[in-house]
Amino acid sequence: MKKLVSFHSSVRALKFVKLCVIVSLPICLNDSEILDARTIASDYELKPISLPGANGVIVLDHLAYDRLRRKLWVPASNSGKVDVIDESTDAASQISGFETGEVDLEGHKVRLGPTAVSVGEDVVYIGNRGDSTLSIIDSRTLERGESLQMTPASPETGGAPHGVVYVAMMRELWVTTGPGKSIEVFDASEPRHLKWKLRISLDGSTEGFAVDNESGQFYTNIDDMGKTLAIDVRSHKVVSKWEVGSSDLQGLALDTKRGFLFVACEDHVVSLDVRHGGKVIDSVTTGAGLDDIDFSAEQKVLYAAASVTATLTIAEVSDDGKFQVKALVPTAKEARGVIAAKGKTAYLIDPAEGRILKLTHK
Repeated sequence: MKKLVSFHSSVRALKFVKLCVIVSLPICLNDSEILDARTIASDYELKPISLPGANGVIVLDHLAYDRLRRKLWVPASNSGKVDVIDESTDAASQISGFETGEVDLEGHKVRLGPTAVSVGEDVVYIGNRGDSTLSIIDSRTLERGESLQMTPASPETGGAPHGVVYVAMMRELWVTTGPGKSIEVFDASEPRHLKWKLRISLDGSTEGFAVDNESGQFYTNIDDMGKTLAIDVRSHKVVSKWEVGSSDLQGLALDTKRGFLFVACEDHVVSLDVRHGGKVIDSVTTGAGLDDIDFSAEQKVLYAAASVTATLTIAEVSDDGKFQVKALVPTAKEARGVIAAKGKTAYLIDPAEGRILKLTHK
């Protein structure tokens, strides 16, 4: 989880702050650059979707979009609930009963519960950082199934779940741990009954993830070392390490068809050609405060939400991996983390207001 003022170090871990002032234009991205106001989008709109029962700050982190059922899964961490938003109606169903607990994040005590979600085979996996568990939910009925304990002291696990990623190619669930320095791999060949399989030990804690189920590569950042890793999903071995010129690495997104990996840094996104040695192709300035980014294969565009400048950058990615800013959409302070849905729809988290922002094209 990650940054702002006296609360800054805590926000680095939590990725939210109660500041709700919309920036005015022009938008200053750094001391030397101002985005041309002509790039400000007038043909996009953001619709706020309040989470049921939200009253104040809701800790939001990793979302998941079920493309088959066109539903957005939202772990509302400190509330102990997971909300499921229907894309067609914007109505939210709620799954309750998740435990919460006080978690020490970089010296700050924070109450956390479910923080990450991944869509599997007719099930959804929920990682709970508050009590170190994995829960299995029926993606159709929303009924709760088994829950698996990931006790940090256990010889089979290395910490509480941070990121949860279903690797369809191997029928495995990969769980990045925080603050553990490992990825725990679970056998998901029986989707409703997970079994611990092995641990991938790493040099530091992870931030961000992306998986290519065609080439068999899993990508993650070693945040405090400024490195991006490629892990072979068959051998479970690190096969490549790249440096993109930043020590503050956030989310990852992937263009599986053309082989481009997008790495979010503090205030920009870098494009890597992972099919040709991880060569750095291009960079696009977005403004500070990035978190999870996403790529729409349908639209060939990258979405990157900057929480400090309160803007969403929509950049088209050409066949040579170069960025061209298509639109800059004003959002809200601390609106960070974005996930692409079908067509020209995307969703952003707005933890300070306890809501989701739905982006649509007019």
